[in-house]
Amino acid sequence: MTGDGDLQWAVANEFSALADLLDGISDAEWDTPSLCEGWRIREVVAHVTMAARYPEDQFMARLRECAFDFTRLSNEIARSDAELATAELVANLRSDIMRRWTPPGGGYHGALNHVVIHGLDATVPLGVSGRVPEETMRVVLNDLTAGGGHSNFGIDIEGRGLRATDLEWSYGSGAELRGTGEDLALMICGRTLPAGRVEGEPL
Repeated sequence: MTGDGDLQWAVANEFSALADLLDGISDAEWDTPSLCEGWRIREVVAHVTMAARYPEDQFMARLRECAFDFTRLSNEIARSDAELATAELVANLRSDIMRRWTPPGGGYHGALNHVVIHGLDATVPLGVSGRVPEETMRVVLNDLTAGGGHSNFGIDIEGRGLRATDLEWSYGSGAELRGTGEDLALMICGRTLPAGRVEGEPL
């Protein structure tokens, strides 16, 4: 999976799969704390679907109001739009805009990493695992390791060995950390997982 066509299909598939899963949960489950500190599942979905509700000119106007502080704007939108009806948030996940969305400068690799990691932020606390297709998970893991994505989260993987227990993938050498591909990706992104989900010294 290397070309834009394959990657775009994977992005669309992840948005659709996440929509299908969340479409069946209760209102109380939407309020479950996610793996993103301070955000419930509602805030995560509101964040990951911003492009479905804010055309570029409107988004840039909001960004200027926040002195071009993307983190501030992202938090503001997550908090406010989390109060939208869950049916609307699910519809945003299914929108054609999100199926073809790419972050500025990130291309479809960036879009795939974004929807996979935030999808896990929302679904792992619900007890869902093994949801991401193996080929998609390999792309994300390669982006986060050899591709340098780990540096965006302040995580140092130098001198460490990473080994997936549910698919054929490994990276590096040294003190080994073992877990499912999904859990390794979350660890590389600085998430805190429940005890016992990975084996070895934490990153």
